[in-house]
Amino acid sequence: MTSPTMNTELALERLLQLCVSGDRPATRTFIEQVHRHGFTSMQLSQELYWPAMQTIFRMWRQDQLTMLAYQYSTRMLRMLVDQAQAGYTQAARNGRRLLCVCGQNESEDLAGQLCSDILEASGYEVFFAAGGVANDEILAEAGRRRPDAVVVFAAAASDAPKIRNLIDMIRSTDSNPGLAVICGGGVFARAPGLAEEIGADATADDVFAVERMVRCALATPRVTAAATSNATVGLSTRRRAAVA
Repeated sequence: MTSPTMNTELALERLLQLCVSGDRPATRTFIEQVHRHGFTSMQLSQELYWPAMQTIFRMWRQDQLTMLAYQYSTRMLRMLVDQAQAGYTQAARNGRRLLCVCGQNESEDLAGQLCSDILEASGYEVFFAAGGVANDEILAEAGRRRPDAVVVFAAAASDAPKIRNLIDMIRSTDSNPGLAVICGGGVFARAPGLAEEIGADATADDVFAVERMVRCALATPRVTAAATSNATVGLSTRRRAAVA
């Protein structure tokens, strides 16, 4: 997908420099130049914005960015993601409905928005609640909207207990017994198998793999809530540590 007329690695390096600088006009000018080199809006998101997000998030976790640089970067990327969404080619609606939530910090919210935008462009009807919503409200909304799946995007290990609790609540209710739960984000990438162990139907390392996982999960009828409950009696060390 990479444009042959521009070095993507150099473009990403330049984008990161501009993001931490807070120079909004220069950033917009740079992206316009990249776009003229043949990058579509989706390519910009996949090859520049998402890798930039990952780098910024990692540097922030490792205390390699000041608060000012982090705030500049996340707001700059938010602006670019908003602009890119308007340029996505929209697939025909597929009749499937998704409820998307994420962790509470700015990084997770931005990744959750990009994930929701990609899913919507892929043909799904998407409701993006972002982070900070209580599990009982999410469960009530799932009962009202009747989504085919709940998509949870989280980067921090501290999100795992709430996600585990949400999945347990979904599995214990009879309001939507076939509801699939797909988890994505950094915490699940860093702990392979965690999503399955806390009851999710599928997991993905990044926002562009989530759509594939949603499609696969919805194509395969899930087991009953009772069977899922029985399967989670024995918890692994990884799950106990992650959700403690």
